[in-house]
Amino acid sequence: MNYAKSVSNGWIFYYRKKRILIMKEEYREENTTSSRIEGRHSVLEALRAGSLIERLFVQKGCQDGPVLTILREAKKADVMVDFVPKERLDFMSETKNHQGVVAVLSAFAYSTIDDMFALAEKKGETPISPFFFILDGIEDPHNLGAIIRTANLAGAHGVILPKRRAAGLTATVVKASAGAIHYTPVAKVTNIVSTIEQLKEKGMWFVCADMDGELMYRQNLTGPIGLVIGNEGKGVSRLVKEHCDFISSIPMKGDIDSLNASVAAGVLAYEIVRQRMNH
Repeated sequence: MNYAKSVSNGWIFYYRKKRILIMKEEYREENTTSSRIEGRHSVLEALRAGSLIERLFVQKGCQDGPVLTILREAKKADVMVDFVPKERLDFMSETKNHQGVVAVLSAFAYSTIDDMFALAEKKGETPISPFFFILDGIEDPHNLGAIIRTANLAGAHGVILPKRRAAGLTATVVKASAGAIHYTPVAKVTNIVSTIEQLKEKGMWFVCADMDGELMYRQNLTGPIGLVIGNEGKGVSRLVKEHCDFISSIPMKGDIDSLNASVAAGVLAYEIVRQRMNH
């Protein structure tokens, strides 16, 4: 047997096996924690009925009439669409007859920013000091759930998420929130920067977490405020950071230079709580 060919075939088998394992891990969240609708007719009717669809997966290359109709309805409903290989849909599918379309349903209904102001008013904390969390691209559902839990315990009136490139309200998020999701409004917005600007017009200030910022203890974080927490790896995006009023850093005394996103959110949130209590 040709040794080189044998080695080559071995590596091909190894990488194929590794790719399958990665795919299984990558799609485990979609397969085990969220309700799904499969098939063109079912997905189309769900869209037309106004079902809470978190994400729509469409097989790459599918551009026939029924799929184009589904895409039009998804656009009307402002549902995020991902075009993916057939293998991904095969992993996600329970019926194995997905017809190139799988919709993942939200595990929990979203609120609006008006709901957050209403909660602040109900607690007697408007118009002086609503307190919101704004999450700029948190992708890990466990982090999202933990942050929602922290937001509730810190007395925040809601959490704002972007519609794209971020975790949504899957069952994992609901579980990680330890019940806080039932008491904390969570809203999705199309554009974080635009939302910040609109909230500024209502008198809110914004602080984002960044290790190059000013030490959080030296900043006045009282009043109506939004706490911005960035992506786990990239941090707060440049545009969002530019629209924040304060850039706040957490003191680091160890050998590494960053905290987990949910931990950083907790540390900064409770500095805001401390200042609000003493104000």
